[in-house]
Amino acid sequence: MSQVNWNNYVCHDFYDELLAAPGQPRTSADELCNMLAHFSAEELAERKTAAEIAIRTMGITFTVYSEGAMIDRAWPFDIVPRIISASEWRKTEAGLKQRVQALNLFIDDLYHEQKIIKDKVLPAEVLAQSVNFRPQCVGVNPPHGIWAHICGSDLVRGGDGVLYVLEDNLRIPSGVSYMLENRNVTKRVLPELFASGKILPVDDYVAQLYDMLAAMSPRPGDDPQVVVLTPGIYNSAYFEHAYLAQQMGVELVQGSDLLVDDDDVVYMRTVEGLRRVDVIYRRVDDEFLDPEVFNPTSVLGVAGLMRSWRAGKVALANAPGAGVADDKVVYAFVPDIIRYYLDQEPLLPNVPSYLCMFEEDRKYVLEHLDELVVKPANESGGYGMLIGPRSTQETRDEFARLIKANPRNYMAQPTLALSTTPTLANGLPQPRHVDLRPFILSGPEIHVTTGGLTRVALVEGSLVVNSSQGGGSKDTWIVETDENAAPATEHKGA
Repeated sequence: MSQVNWNNYVCHDFYDELLAAPGQPRTSADELCNMLAHFSAEELAERKTAAEIAIRTMGITFTVYSEGAMIDRAWPFDIVPRIISASEWRKTEAGLKQRVQALNLFIDDLYHEQKIIKDKVLPAEVLAQSVNFRPQCVGVNPPHGIWAHICGSDLVRGGDGVLYVLEDNLRIPSGVSYMLENRNVTKRVLPELFASGKILPVDDYVAQLYDMLAAMSPRPGDDPQVVVLTPGIYNSAYFEHAYLAQQMGVELVQGSDLLVDDDDVVYMRTVEGLRRVDVIYRRVDDEFLDPEVFNPTSVLGVAGLMRSWRAGKVALANAPGAGVADDKVVYAFVPDIIRYYLDQEPLLPNVPSYLCMFEEDRKYVLEHLDELVVKPANESGGYGMLIGPRSTQETRDEFARLIKANPRNYMAQPTLALSTTPTLANGLPQPRHVDLRPFILSGPEIHVTTGGLTRVALVEGSLVVNSSQGGGSKDTWIVETDENAAPATEHKGA
């Protein structure tokens, strides 16, 4: 009967989230590692099976478009949580709030005076060639001046132990429902560890989301009618749409459930007649949101919705046009954006980036394609990327052609030594690479989730963590610790 022996856990040259060295858990992970060290392989397998049963029972699924009819999968979940100390998280939280505050000021400026362009802090060509800038939004003043109400910023920890921002997702970021359900499943699987009260809760997100949406209502003082607008059951994030609507106690609607009348007000069709809608948490992309303004063939949105929004008769989250800042080229300028609008130094660093629109950067990228990660400016979900060290010459040649044809659309970053964390593989914890997506709510106040969605590359050595690309997920614990306590030095198998 083998047991977890942390002395045998070797993460080579990578920073590990739970162990400082073989047999040496970090202070925040001491209690977890101590408990796991007393688990036999059979006990670990039983807890893993319990998690799989819970996920099936709770109906936690995600969708992969490329699998045709077999589109629904049970959520891939690892039972060993990732842990961050509360003291580190408080600094991270402050950095995320700073970042989102600056990004909202940036978006608002782009749709009004464009001072940042006039002052030459952001090159004019970045905006001129932006595919997500919506001229239809120029001059609009959304409630509280907020455009990106829900932001998911991806964080990665490098080999130096520093958390870096990898990208900002400001269109319709997904994943928060899985963060919440990961906690529910983990409480079933590892209930002993929640008794101490050191693990900070995550379940206040739904209430904060509802309060933020309600605060956007164009009819302050009334009980607002909030809805979640989904493209439908074939969308990869449909589980999340249904989950959030159910948890907030609001209607989940599709475009055909809504109409905009001659008074520019949005109404919802109900069995009792038309009911006014005040706030729409839309999970439909801009280009499909309103066939009167964007794609005329779209049946996912609502004709006249932009007219109603511009008239201030309905609030939309995120606001149309917010995606102008969800651009991997704009991302490279975020430190400058923070300095420009807030007159502050960034609290969280960016990953070093090369912008192919600049000749010197482009030359370097083309000469080092086999070393770099190349990303298109506006893709998501891990699609369209080149991971240089794992690429073929044929793929590199294709990317060289694409970069030369449209330099503005590509940027590159060094291949990071992503941190690892223990993940069950072949019955025992093995190091696997992870990232983290916290969610930031911006309204009258800014709230950051306690931790976020940790995504894990389930394949040994892989850096791809997206669930759509074969990655998995695990619970993220923000743990209060006694910073003065000496770290444990050894945890052998019992």
